[in-house]
Amino acid sequence: MTLQQLRYAICIANQKSMNKAAAELFITQPSLSSTIRDLEEEIGLQLFLRSNRGIVITPEGEEFLGYARQMLEQYRQMEERFVKKEKFKKKFSVSMQHYTFAVQAFIHMAREFGMDDYEFAVHETRTYDVIEYVKNQKSELGILYLNEFNQKSMEKLILDSDLEFTELFQCKIYVYLWKGNPLARKELIEFEDLKNYPCLSFEQGTNNAFYLAEEVFSTYEYKQIIKADDRATLLNLMVGLNGYTLCSGIICEDLNGDEYCAIPLNTSDRMRIGYIKKKKMPLSILGEKYIAELKKFEKQVL
Repeated sequence: MTLQQLRYAICIANQKSMNKAAAELFITQPSLSSTIRDLEEEIGLQLFLRSNRGIVITPEGEEFLGYARQMLEQYRQMEERFVKKEKFKKKFSVSMQHYTFAVQAFIHMAREFGMDDYEFAVHETRTYDVIEYVKNQKSELGILYLNEFNQKSMEKLILDSDLEFTELFQCKIYVYLWKGNPLARKELIEFEDLKNYPCLSFEQGTNNAFYLAEEVFSTYEYKQIIKADDRATLLNLMVGLNGYTLCSGIICEDLNGDEYCAIPLNTSDRMRIGYIKKKKMPLSILGEKYIAELKKFEKQVL
């Protein structure tokens, strides 16, 4: 296996076409096909399915290309650092469900390490994409939750993606709402109290299985429900329509302001907040620091 073969495979994946990839690489299409065929024979996997419509990446190919991209990126950094003697920025990326505390932990980490020598990325996105980004090594870590309802399905999806889940802490279920909502005056909220208010939920797109929902009790028959794509819109709906969402109860007023509160929901269910990463792959220094910052929020849920 050579770096050239890896570069060719990644180019094909990006272009979704042998002809386009060959043109970009300035080689003939037969030569490119032969190189990829040799690579597939060496590793014993079919990376691409070829048809008149173009190229489709196989599931095994997706996994292989994730490692290939990481290997080429590491080689590029080594070449710039030790051969070209160029100054380069180390990269760190994390993906997460829509958790303000996960963003705040990232901010604390970035402030400590500084942004002159590092290139950071934060992907606050849908549950399926959190898993895909870590699987394909677009992100080193993914932050999400498990509970009694979604645990079996989520653990299978995580395992099938060659990832592992590590629990950080457990927390009760809270109702997150605007302080002007009449329910904000309660000390404990019952399900019955919620029926006349819209439940706000994050849109999961085409991968909208119940177990991928960011909110617990995704199978509950809510009288009113509104889907939103981002956290800012969700907060606006809380104020404009007295909506609510279900959450971990961790409040970050520094980022969301002090106009919102979290009231305990009367349920015995709990959320297991944790992170996913590639199996057998050690955390980077930045990854370890980020996890340490996340663990500090445990005291808010005890």
